[in-house]
Amino acid sequence: MPIVLFRIDERLIHGQVVVGWGGQLRPDLFVVVDAGLVSSEWEQELYLLGVPEGAEAIFLSPPDARAALSDLKASPKRAVLLTRDVATMLMVAEGKAMEGESVNLGGIHSQSGREEVLPYLFLDEEDRQRLAEIAQEGVRVTARDLPGSHEGPLSTLLG
Repeated sequence: MPIVLFRIDERLIHGQVVVGWGGQLRPDLFVVVDAGLVSSEWEQELYLLGVPEGAEAIFLSPPDARAALSDLKASPKRAVLLTRDVATMLMVAEGKAMEGESVNLGGIHSQSGREEVLPYLFLDEEDRQRLAEIAQEGVRVTARDLPGSHEGPLSTLLG
């Protein structure tokens, strides 16, 4: 089964992903791509608390995630791949590694330099440029906080 969701969300494994998206997609595996979490066992343990019974999670660096995409797509496990920021998803997508896939933008919250695009999505110029680069890698980029919500296309996100 292919990866059922590629999502950028600062919170990684949390309620919207596990209950909202997970309830619809029924993933067996959460692939968390984050260079910092790969080396932090205690932080991994915190995220593992949010993984539903019967599912598992793995933590990969961006290069390891890119290298594992073929195996993840060929696996019988239904996977959700999560990054906390646009830059990390771009690292996974480089070299057309995610060509033909779709990336969902979830919660990227307000901070200095970011502008509100949607109530749950705040982007700065670097984020916008990186989203355009992800699209150039052959990836469809949209924003949707929950499966039943309206989907915002990349043209809207880039302004």
